Amino acid sequence: METYQLSPIGYIRSPYKQKFAIPRQPRLVPDAKARLEFCPEFSREEFVRGINEFSHLWVIFRFHETVDKGFSALVRPPRLGGNEKKGVFATRATFRPNGIGMSAVKLESVEYKNGKLALILSGIDLLDGTPVLDIKPYLPYSDSLENASAGFADTRPQTDMTVVFSSEAVEDLRKIKNGEQFQRFIEQVLLQDPRPAYKANREPTQHYGMSLDEYNIKWRVEENINTVLEVKKIA
Repeated sequence: METYQLSPIGYIRSPYKQKFAIPRQPRLVPDAKARLEFCPEFSREEFVRGINEFSHLWVIFRFHETVDKGFSALVRPPRLGGNEKKGVFATRATFRPNGIGMSAVKLESVEYKNGKLALILSGIDLLDGTPVLDIKPYLPYSDSLENASAGFADTRPQTDMTVVFSSEAVEDLRKIKNGEQFQRFIEQVLLQDPRPAYKANREPTQHYGMSLDEYNIKWRVEENINTVLEVKKIA
């Protein structure tokens, strides 16, 4: 069997510090922003000249936190509640033979300062530290297929969750720069219901925590209501 060696062109700096709470597809959380910081050998303006003419990009990356765990021929897609197995090549599961993923994200801006090149992206579903193997412009006439079908994932995932913030959480957010935007970001994440499918109906009241940017967020789930309890800076 032939083998190939790939090297990252850059790394993602993302608010998602852990796999938990990352949306299962790109653009489900519009306020999720990240930086793609290029490695020194690619940190030249020539590599991205003209890229700002495109609104969206394909990011080709490596599932760096799961690739060493191997792959599986059958996986349990979250869209099916984790109750039905599908072939890994019929899903976007992370446990793949080559550990390669792809996301279509929005290009917000290009930064080139002090010899360092970065792209500002939004709608991302990428873990902090993700190695990027390549980027390509998104071409609407070619990449958006009007009559395509997508089997068990044919529609945008929907939940009946609502999100409210406790008075303590609101006070915490007031102390944060751009707190209103961060609150909107937290709400968009929780509306996706990041809980594992098998836990959704186990107990009437559940407590969770996650790390976003520099903050720990704690919340409570009762029926279909997420109540954010506190937003504290990580010590």
